Amino acid sequence: MRHQVVIVGAGPAGLMLGRLLELAGIDAVILERKSADYVLGRIRAGVLEQGTVALMERARAGRRMNAEGLIHHGVELSFDGDSHRIDFSTLIDKQVMVYGQTEVTRDLMDIREGTTIYEAEDVDLHDFDGRPWVSYRKDGQTHRIDCDFIAGCDGYHGVARQSVPQQALTTFERVYPFGWLGVLVDKPPVADELIYAHHERGFALCSQRSKTRSRYYVQVPADEQAAAWSDDRFWDELRARLDPATAESLQTGPSIEKSVAPLRSFVAEPLRFGRLFLAGDAAHIVPPTGAKGLNLAMRDVAALADALIEHFTGRSAAGIDAYSAMVLGRIWKAERFSWWMTSLLHTFPETGAFGRRIQRAEFDYLTGSRAAQQSLAENYTGVVTWGDEGSSEALSRSRVA
Repeated sequence: MRHQVVIVGAGPAGLMLGRLLELAGIDAVILERKSADYVLGRIRAGVLEQGTVALMERARAGRRMNAEGLIHHGVELSFDGDSHRIDFSTLIDKQVMVYGQTEVTRDLMDIREGTTIYEAEDVDLHDFDGRPWVSYRKDGQTHRIDCDFIAGCDGYHGVARQSVPQQALTTFERVYPFGWLGVLVDKPPVADELIYAHHERGFALCSQRSKTRSRYYVQVPADEQAAAWSDDRFWDELRARLDPATAESLQTGPSIEKSVAPLRSFVAEPLRFGRLFLAGDAAHIVPPTGAKGLNLAMRDVAALADALIEHFTGRSAAGIDAYSAMVLGRIWKAERFSWWMTSLLHTFPETGAFGRRIQRAEFDYLTGSRAAQQSLAENYTGVVTWGDEGSSEALSRSRVA
């Protein structure tokens, strides 16, 4: 069996890369070790930058997103009950869209025309410094795919990065001493936009999936177990970290999903090894505080798709030669912003009273400076990582979502 490109991983990054390539007439097969139902069952955040929305439209996968996604013109930040809204539209004329990552994955699955092989076991990458090929097992039989390029979009724990010789790879990592305990509930959101709250008891986030489904988070120790938290305990803790008016209007109910997500910052360098490329979570992880993870993965595969299309249609290696350096520049900017948001909004007991006073001073500077707010808005909406490519007719319309 032969394909021009083998994509390892059928999450949103791998599916998007496959879709962009197939629209350009390039033959790409996707290998995924889990079932399609398992992939769709993963609960992830869904704040889409304008560049990601535009990319979904380029992939012709934006119909349901544009019908159901919620346009957000800003976010609210809170520190010990003192709140300030960051108005993206007024500050920089940009917005974001709330649309679940699960729905992005579903839309890309539904529109895919090429081959996706689910439950592909023991995927192994071979000879990517020369004539690459990939082996895997399916239904008890071993298969081989010869190809021109391999794209590793299989996440932090995937085989792609692990296949790179250790001496060829440099990694940078910070593991945070806390995680996010998240609860999904079928209740209307407490606010029209996201609320990020710093409190002496810890960070809290009020998020949403739709007009009738909400997602809430509280900071907990990294080794905390979700099973230790009853619904009542969670709601009581969340209310304690919100300003009184928001806490009073919070609608609670039985959780339909509850889990703890660890927080880490991670970058691998470089991202090209002969004919193997890394993209998405295989290349980098960001704390979810700045809503960068999915968007950064989409920016990776947009650049990789353009580079591969240039190679196959224009017979130029310029794009693939520049891929690693180009995307790493954007990755580190997103890492910086996610680290900054995390540092501002979470409690770090080891920094003591001095650390909290510094955080308060940072919050007061931010809320008192238009320039600082513009910087936050540019980073949060993706202007820094997408540039002029982050324009979208869908988000420029002032519709009520």
